[in-house]
Amino acid sequence: MTTDLLDIEALLSDEERATRARVRALVDREIRPHIADWFDAARFPTEIVPALAAEGLLGMHLHGHGCAGRSAVEYGIAMQELEAGDSGIRTFVSVQGSLAMSAIAKHGSAEQQAEWLPRMARGEAIGCFGLTEPNAGSDPGAMQTFARRDGDDWILDGAKRWIGLASIADVAVIWAQTDDGIRGFLVDTASAGFTATPIAQKLSMRASIQCDIALDGVRVPERMRLPNARGLRAPFECLNEARFGIAWGALGAARDSLEVALAYAGERQVFGRPLSGMQLTQARLAEMALELQQCQLLALHLGRRKDAGTLEPHQISMGKLASCRAAIRIAREARAILGGNGITLDLSPMRHAANLESVRTYEGTDEVHTLVIGQALTGQAAFRG
Repeated sequence: MTTDLLDIEALLSDEERATRARVRALVDREIRPHIADWFDAARFPTEIVPALAAEGLLGMHLHGHGCAGRSAVEYGIAMQELEAGDSGIRTFVSVQGSLAMSAIAKHGSAEQQAEWLPRMARGEAIGCFGLTEPNAGSDPGAMQTFARRDGDDWILDGAKRWIGLASIADVAVIWAQTDDGIRGFLVDTASAGFTATPIAQKLSMRASIQCDIALDGVRVPERMRLPNARGLRAPFECLNEARFGIAWGALGAARDSLEVALAYAGERQVFGRPLSGMQLTQARLAEMALELQQCQLLALHLGRRKDAGTLEPHQISMGKLASCRAAIRIAREARAILGGNGITLDLSPMRHAANLESVRTYEGTDEVHTLVIGQALTGQAAFRG
């Protein structure tokens, strides 16, 4: 049974379908057979990194330096397929490519790009992106991490929180206040004073790594400062890359949830007939399909605009907000259709629903994206007061 009732398939090119087929095969081969165990054990499977790199998924939308240089739509399709496997696996690719690698590609020197991007594209070096702090999430301008100049070096002091991959990263993109505003730095994670501690006992994103970072007098050479990163605009440009991927990715979790619920309802017998033959079940499935396809069309529209160079930040916010809201509703409804069996890891919707609580929160909460859209409508910024 297909969930593509609008035949969105017909809107894709042969190349886009081929990308989807390759990534879907990777997910079926490398992720689906193991994800329940990884989630249960709260373990990110570093052993799959070479397979992700070999498929060209790390920094796949970047050009040059060994990156695949694929289109925005192909990148979005790949994120949708990865998140159909698990949000944590898609998050790894997003942090590596859309945040860490994107920061270097957009704001780094030619030397920094040549040093890091080829290795990161091959999965030989892992990056993380340190913006959020314990007391500065939705308001990154309130960050307290500070970098002071000391001769030819910088000394960084502060703390970051909820930083994906930090404990396994080789390089950390750290954003800090300076006497001249916010700047970005590439920090060798082996540096004295840099400590990354995984956050334990999570109820969401269990097959992923998020960390606290402590920066205690970390010395960073001037050559490791991102020369083209000035002010909050710099990290926001990277966040928009990640948000675009989320607008697609969350729909992979939603689609997988719907497919599981549809298959289960077709097999489950109640009162002598399939559960899928019940009116209330069909109403649920129909609403889920409607929301999913509406958001898939929106994501594709955003991808086409991004490839054309016309995508605006508020449009990305609309995609991220709509997809995450729809995906979490779909995952929850799918879990309900599964009844008691839906609370185990044998079936994916509850795992997806738990993960989507994080996806909905990171890279901008519902409230932040609502205000971005509100500002686009009214011309008034309502983030303060």
